[in-house]
Amino acid sequence: MATDPPGDLELAPLDGEPRTLDGWLTTFHLAAVILDPYTYESAWLPETAGRILDDFRGADCRIAFVVTADADDAREFLGPWAQRILTFADPDRDLVKALGLNELPAFVHPNDTAIGRLTAGCGAAGMTIAVTRDGRYGTAAHAPSQPAAAGGRGAAGAG
Repeated sequence: MATDPPGDLELAPLDGEPRTLDGWLTTFHLAAVILDPYTYESAWLPETAGRILDDFRGADCRIAFVVTADADDAREFLGPWAQRILTFADPDRDLVKALGLNELPAFVHPNDTAIGRLTAGCGAAGMTIAVTRDGRYGTAAHAPSQPAAAGGRGAAGAG
C-alpha cells in the first residue's frame, strides 16, 4: 500500500546537490518514473517513459526519473534521457521504501509529500493503476507489447 514519504527524505540528482523532498516540492509537484535498471520490467521503459515525461513539460510539475542505482549506473541505464530529464539516483531505495512500493517500475505524483497518484508493477494484465487514497483512479492500463526475451517469450505475463 502506498504511503506518504517524509518531507525530510533527501533526493540526490545526478548533477547537483541533494535536497529534501519538501525542497523539491516547494514550487511544483513531482511527476516521476521510478525504474530498477537491473530488472527486465524496467529495461524496456526508458524511451517510452522519457517520451511520456516530456509530455508533462508544459504542466505545473517537475518531471524526473528515479533510478534505483548509483549515479554512474543511472547514467548508463538512461543514456541521453539522464541529460534531458532531471534524474535522481536512489541506490538504497530510500524513496521506494518511503513510498511503500513493492513493485517497480512505478509512476508517482507526490504533492506536498502526499501521494496524489501512483502506478506500480507489471503483472499479467500489464501495468496496473493501484492509485489514490481518495479512490478517484481505479482503472487499469495495459503496458505496450514488450520485446521477446531469449526463448521467444516476453516478460512474465507479457503477450
